[in-house]
Amino acid sequence: MPDSRCAPTVGFDLDMTLIDPRPGMVRAFEALNERFELSLDAEHFAAHLGPPLADVIRGYGFEEPMVDRLVTYFREIYPTVVVEATEPMPGAAQALDAVRAAGGRTLVITGKFEPNAGLHLKALGWGVDRLAGDVFAAAKGEVLRQESATIYVGDHLGDVVGAKAAGVISVGVATGPYGVEELADAGADVALRDLTEFPSWFARQL
Repeated sequence: MPDSRCAPTVGFDLDMTLIDPRPGMVRAFEALNERFELSLDAEHFAAHLGPPLADVIRGYGFEEPMVDRLVTYFREIYPTVVVEATEPMPGAAQALDAVRAAGGRTLVITGKFEPNAGLHLKALGWGVDRLAGDVFAAAKGEVLRQESATIYVGDHLGDVVGAKAAGVISVGVATGPYGVEELADAGADVALRDLTEFPSWFARQL
C-alpha cells in the first residue's frame, strides 16, 4: 500500500484537459445568440476554452449588466445543453486513477462555474479530493499552494501560469488550443500530446 504521506497531490484543469465540452459549448453560445439577438462566434468560443465565462463575455465589449444577463442565462441552460453532450478526454479516467493508485490526492481546479463543474464530475462518476471553480491563471496557484500540490496538469497557457505561481511541476497537454511546442515554450516542465501519456510519466515521478 503506498504511503499517502509521501504521495503527490495532483491538480487537473477541466475543460479540454479532463473533458471535451465543445459541442455543448457551441450550442450554448448559439442559444445566447438566439435569446439575446447577438452574433457571437460560437465555434471560436468553444475552440478557446479556459478563462472564466464572465471574462470572455467582457471581452466582447458588453457592459456589466449585459454580462450578468448573459452569464446567468448560460449557467441556467448549461446542465442540459452542455453537460449531457460532454465526453471525457482520452486517458482522463486513467490519469485520475494513476494518482489514486499511488495513494495520492486529486484536485480539479478550473475557471468554470464551480456548480457546473461539479455536474460534469458527477455525470462521469469521478470523485476528486477537491473541486475549485471560478479560478484562472495565477489564482489557480493559490489553490495549489493551499492543497500542497506538487503537479498541475492543464491544456491552457493560463494553466502553466498557475503552476508556476505555485512553484509546482507544470504538465501541459496539447488537447486544447496550444500544441506541445507552444506549451513548452510557455514554460511547461513537461508537454504531453494527451492524457494517455500521463500514467507512464507520472509513474517515473514516484
